[in-house]
Amino acid sequence: MIFSSLDLAPEIQKALDACGYKQMTPIQQQAIIPARRGKDLLANAQTGTGKTAAFALPILQQMYDRPKPPSPGTVRALILTPTRELAEQLAKTIKGYARFLPLSITALYGGVKLSSQENKLKAGVDIIVSTPGRLLEHMVQGNINLSKVEFVVLDEADRMLDMGFITDVQSLLQKTAKQHQTLLFSATMSQPVKELANKLLNRHEVVSVAKQNVIADTVEHVLYPVEERRKAELFVELLDQHNWFKVLVFTSTKDQADKLIAKLKQAKIKTALCHGDKSQGARRRAIADFKDAKIQVLVATEVAARGLDIQGLEHVVNYNLPYLAEDYVHRVGRTGRAGESGQAISLVSREEERSLANIERLIGGRIKRIKMPGYEVGSREVLLKKIDERRRPSRANKASHTRIDRNKTTRKKKG
Repeated sequence: MIFSSLDLAPEIQKALDACGYKQMTPIQQQAIIPARRGKDLLANAQTGTGKTAAFALPILQQMYDRPKPPSPGTVRALILTPTRELAEQLAKTIKGYARFLPLSITALYGGVKLSSQENKLKAGVDIIVSTPGRLLEHMVQGNINLSKVEFVVLDEADRMLDMGFITDVQSLLQKTAKQHQTLLFSATMSQPVKELANKLLNRHEVVSVAKQNVIADTVEHVLYPVEERRKAELFVELLDQHNWFKVLVFTSTKDQADKLIAKLKQAKIKTALCHGDKSQGARRRAIADFKDAKIQVLVATEVAARGLDIQGLEHVVNYNLPYLAEDYVHRVGRTGRAGESGQAISLVSREEERSLANIERLIGGRIKRIKMPGYEVGSREVLLKKIDERRRPSRANKASHTRIDRNKTTRKKKG
């Protein structure tokens, strides 16, 4: 199905032509028409499937059909998303769709001064893309009134649940007009997501484009067994051996990211860091330099796992496996997009084998093991034996406990 068959406003169609959009993706085919008619939607769509256009185009068309000048301090469409990076990216993408329309679009997120966003809000905005926390701050300051909101989008709803933002989201939605359209998009269709939809949506339709947690067929999955202490050494060797360039690496903690960056700099590898302790400006520069191929390796924590759209990204490395198997899907979803090939590489220690089993169960297949000479790991049986020995009290401790128990028994009998 082609976009021109939708009979969109000439200005919107012109923008889509400028973006090079011709054929609709499955989620766009299923979501755009009912959303354009004003229906509430619960949509299950992975990142990289074209879901931004699936919710943005129906809203832009309805705003075109019912033009209204923005009133001071109000907003017509509100798009909530969990991270600063995603808010910035969504706003940029939607501005591209609305380039020939007289609409104002603003992104709100932390890491920058409230005052830099305040004046735009007080003038009135057509579309706001915001993280929940920053929008609440502006409401407390009296910079924005949500009573005239006509459209609400919850993007990455499952992630907002995971990050504990839903209470903030519900507080914000209580301030919106009772009659508004709500579009809820989620990469997973878990029970909590369904319960949230039942609370927030009104007689909604459900659209789903793929089996839950499906990863693109164009992604190859491989793993290298390695001891935790030798991961940095192995990673540097793999970079050199395979001549990988433009590699996105995920660690599970900020401390792991900092230590890996130090090792890469020692090896004279151009690298940058993207995690929560970095300022918004520093994170934006790191991502921009990575996209422009000025650096070889971008090291990131889970904060960058969703919403990053980096063209031509061929390699995603899990330096540490994520704690939740579902996060593996979101991490490796940065590669293999739009039909291009990609590779997901995981460095897996013995201690991470339980997480690995959960990931393989989720994706429905065994990940190919590659044993790198010189990085062999000890046998699983030896590791399990060591873990078991740590859990069991030593003989001395057992004897001590026995003497204490006997003493207690003797005292009781004397008593």
